[in-house]
Amino acid sequence: MTDQKKPDQATTSEKPWGGRFSEPTDAFVERFTASVGFDQRLYHHDITGSIAHATMLAEVGVLTVDERDLIIAGLNGVKEDIEAGCFEWSVSLEDVHMNIEARLTDRIGITGKKLHTGRSRNDQVATDIRLYLRDEIDVIAEELRRLRSGLLDLAEREAETIMPGFTHLQTAQPVTFGHHLLAWYEMLVRDAERLQDCRKRVNVMPLGAAALAGTTYPIDRAMTARLLGFDRPSENSLDSVSDRDFAIEFCSFAALLMTHMSRFSEELVLWASAQFDFIDLPDRFCTGSSIMPQKKNPDVPELVRGKAGRVTGHLMSLLMLMKSQPLAYNKDNQEDKEPLFDTVDTIKGCLKAYADMVPAICAKADNMRVAAKRGFSTATDLADYLVKKGMPFRDAHEVVGKAVAFGVAEERDLSDMTLEELKRFSDTISDDVFDVLTLEGSVQARDHLGGTAPAQVRAAVARARSLLG
Repeated sequence: MTDQKKPDQATTSEKPWGGRFSEPTDAFVERFTASVGFDQRLYHHDITGSIAHATMLAEVGVLTVDERDLIIAGLNGVKEDIEAGCFEWSVSLEDVHMNIEARLTDRIGITGKKLHTGRSRNDQVATDIRLYLRDEIDVIAEELRRLRSGLLDLAEREAETIMPGFTHLQTAQPVTFGHHLLAWYEMLVRDAERLQDCRKRVNVMPLGAAALAGTTYPIDRAMTARLLGFDRPSENSLDSVSDRDFAIEFCSFAALLMTHMSRFSEELVLWASAQFDFIDLPDRFCTGSSIMPQKKNPDVPELVRGKAGRVTGHLMSLLMLMKSQPLAYNKDNQEDKEPLFDTVDTIKGCLKAYADMVPAICAKADNMRVAAKRGFSTATDLADYLVKKGMPFRDAHEVVGKAVAFGVAEERDLSDMTLEELKRFSDTISDDVFDVLTLEGSVQARDHLGGTAPAQVRAAVARARSLLG
């Protein structure tokens, strides 16, 4: 009885590496080790890299000009098939690279088999991932810029809107809503800087390292790097094929970005609640309840808050993936793609949602103002007032503390007390005290670089816009 080949199971002769094997790959192992189900998204970058590689091989005389042109035309035809949806991906061919190469050979014959001269799947995949991630970084940078621009617009619009500032989630001092939004903006500035710094290390070309030791062919790596838009070729062939620092660094950027966005989300969820009622989120970014007709759920901020853990998990996954690998390439590295791809998809989605949503946030200024008057938010202003009158700060702190205790007992804010009541705590207090006990007086007094005064908010917005471009 003859053995039957299982569906989608290649014989050893059909495998690009099958020459030294005496039996076909187990059907389960074939499925278990294949990556084509997720790495096919690299097809564009794989073909781009192959075209550059073929161009270089012809330039150094490894391929003829006719062979180069035939390969490039064939690769473009494969790309058209993929984008037309008529390309059948095969698990038996393992990955995106071998699927494309096999189809190329089907289209142009034996010349297709010459494409892989002077390279390995090890340096090929490392190049593909870097090309992919570089493009995605540029998309993400633009979405990040769009979100920052929306924050600036909202901050300028709300430059004079007063709200309570918090520490320990307790009322601390009055701030402007615009100033609070600019705190978010500063976090995103650092994120954008980290992303661009990461891009520099992504933009290094490993192609030419081959499996791990380089190649005996007279390749011109500098030429290939220029064709692909890399800053330079990598220096060490062993490191070139095994390095995934760039992916870890990107995921580190992403985890910190999502940590910031999770903090934004937490505040939006709180502020949109009936208990705070500081803002109204646009209906198109919220959902309702299947049982409670009154509900308006802030699903977008809640989901972004939840996805922060997902992205941080991917960072941990990549760190653990690399922590004990000996040089050079190991099959473990196949596990780098799914965490990286999902991180890219997740942060692109979160940034798009926020860039669309933030400009449409509506501040409820009256509610914010009422909240700012609760909790003795101008107590520090009263202490500063006494210090400016010549009282040592610790004594001023004591005086104001007693005034606050009186206010708690009477359920009255400092600004609601009479001059006579305030003078019980210090004769230094005079009728000019009410200039500093108002919310407007408090925020206007902080008119310095980095302060919460409306003029400083507008100046900060102007500076940020000039840098944002």
